[in-house]
Amino acid sequence: MNTILENFHFGDGLLPLTLQVFVIVIATLLLGFIIKRILHRLERKIKQTEPLWDDALYHAMMRPLSALIWLIGLTFAADIILNHTDVTIFQVTGTVRKLGVIVIIGWFLYRLVAGMEKNVLLRGERLDKPVDKTTVNAIGKLIRLSIIITAALVILQTLGFSISGVLAFGGVGGIAIGFAAKDLLANFFGGLMIYLDRPFAEGDWIRSPDRAIEGTVEKIGWRLTRIQTFDNRPLYIPNAAFTSIAVENPSRMSHRRIKETIGIRYEDAAKIADIVRETAKMLKEHPGIDPSQSLIVNFTRFAPSSLDFFIYAFTSATDGFTYYQIKQDILLKIVQIIEDHDAEIAFPTSTVHLADGFDHIGEKETG
Repeated sequence: MNTILENFHFGDGLLPLTLQVFVIVIATLLLGFIIKRILHRLERKIKQTEPLWDDALYHAMMRPLSALIWLIGLTFAADIILNHTDVTIFQVTGTVRKLGVIVIIGWFLYRLVAGMEKNVLLRGERLDKPVDKTTVNAIGKLIRLSIIITAALVILQTLGFSISGVLAFGGVGGIAIGFAAKDLLANFFGGLMIYLDRPFAEGDWIRSPDRAIEGTVEKIGWRLTRIQTFDNRPLYIPNAAFTSIAVENPSRMSHRRIKETIGIRYEDAAKIADIVRETAKMLKEHPGIDPSQSLIVNFTRFAPSSLDFFIYAFTSATDGFTYYQIKQDILLKIVQIIEDHDAEIAFPTSTVHLADGFDHIGEKETG
């Protein structure tokens, strides 16, 4: 840099300071414009290629590269001013340049990891091979966090701080910070356990029998998990809560159960055996029922106002819409079977039997 500054002249005379700075700024502007045009042409060719990695590299490079050009150009101009004026403020130009380069490299790597994370998910969708979004997000977050920590340590070393001293202080100070921010750390490690154990992922329908939690997981953060309830209200759950409660994940079930009890009138007691037999046959032949799973149809009890029989079966469909369509069809078929046997579904009734003495009392009072 000093050699360039010493030789920066035209002819025999040194250019005036203002003109030199002006030329550097114009050259920086021109170089930025040229690089931008080259990158735009490169973008057209990149869009024609199938791999997505070059897309991530291109988008990660655009802004940091422009910032790097301006950083070098402006600090170069500042060095020229320093050589002519010895202004104290320009003596930190070298340090600013080093810090700027570290920040720009960290920025570039951060954007590159974010772009690659996004493209991995897009590639899975294009190839019809969806990847685990939760795992990809977790790996991406850990790598980006590592980049930030590394860049911060390098910046501290550039500023003259001892890295070993910083790490030692971090070990002592970490204990105090741990006590002060134990809830924050509990949520952080709770989120880490969710990423490692993967009891649920974004898009899953979950619920907890221990808490009033039920809905679709929208986002798993490091501190909070956002759930969209079925009445379209966002529910924010601290990740630490998932380490102490039971969580059901109906999205991962292989079958859905139909479990119903149906009552027949006592007057139709002679017909219940045929009704149960035909209902069992209908369920075995129904295309929505998985015959490999448990299938039970039995007369179960003498209820106060009905003869109850029980159906227990599993549908091969797990999504709610298809499941309720199958269940509706089965229940309507059962109603038709009952009607075909000239029987009726019972409803709660009470029969009052009066003793003969009540009739005699009524006659005496009338007389």
